[in-house]
Amino acid sequence: MWAWLEAHHPLGSDPDRTLLLRLLKLSEEAGEVAQAVIGVTGHNPRKGVTHTWQDVEAELCDVAITALIALRTLTPEARTVFARHLARVRDRCMPQPARPDTPAASPAASPTVSAPS
Repeated sequence: MWAWLEAHHPLGSDPDRTLLLRLLKLSEEAGEVAQAVIGVTGHNPRKGVTHTWQDVEAELCDVAITALIALRTLTPEARTVFARHLARVRDRCMPQPARPDTPAASPAASPTVSAPS
């Protein structure tokens, strides 16, 4: 998809402008997610319910696609950058259990957190 955009975009050959506009496109797509959520919940009294949760899903997919295209525009190593970042987030959110050959941390080495009084 990125290669097709590169070959067919009307932005000319200025890479800085192309990157800037693709980053701005990401904000536009995120706004469309917000619009769809407002539409599915009926929170605009003038319009009422105008969207479905499937519309929200589609808009979220557009955000993901747009972000990945912007990342690829920023770096030709987008797959590596994304995989490395995803691994860091995974490790932070889902710590791996200690391996049997790794000694467990001693209670003295662990910080103590007291409940608020």
